[in-house]
Amino acid sequence: MITIFRLGHRRERDKRITTHVALVARAFGGDGMVYSGEKDENFEESVKKVVENWGGKFFVKYEKNWKKFLTDFKGIRVHLTMYGINFQEKIPEIRKYLKNGEDILIIVGSEKVHGEVYALADYNLAIGNQPHSEVGALAIFLYELSERKIKEGFENWKIRVIPQERGKKTINKRKSY
Repeated sequence: MITIFRLGHRRERDKRITTHVALVARAFGGDGMVYSGEKDENFEESVKKVVENWGGKFFVKYEKNWKKFLTDFKGIRVHLTMYGINFQEKIPEIRKYLKNGEDILIIVGSEKVHGEVYALADYNLAIGNQPHSEVGALAIFLYELSERKIKEGFENWKIRVIPQERGKKTINKRKSY
């Protein structure tokens, strides 16, 4: 299982970014997302509606005590940070854990990340060592972790895109056209 842990969500400042972290996590193969910081029912409801409409089994849950959550997590903890080593050096090793059925927790920060996170992580990895978005870092990491395979369809969908070169076309099981 691949779980994303959004550390230190701030309801007003991070509402769109945290939602985008969840959307990328779901689209690129994550099984769910746990977040800490400020509890945000609007964010949770937004993600649940995406799953309800677009399918899949992605979960979202709040965790008040981030340190206990990280300490108690059974599996591999990967912290995405611009201060880490190049992720490409370690991605084959992390894929092996996943293929052996171990759970992977991918940690992405919001506010300044406490030094204890670096100590609790099994891997502190960087997509690049320049300032960048956690959304972009997560997308690249999950894309490479999945060996560049993107899941095209999700079970139990109500809305689905019909790919085409121009225009927008969807199938919507809730409406008839």
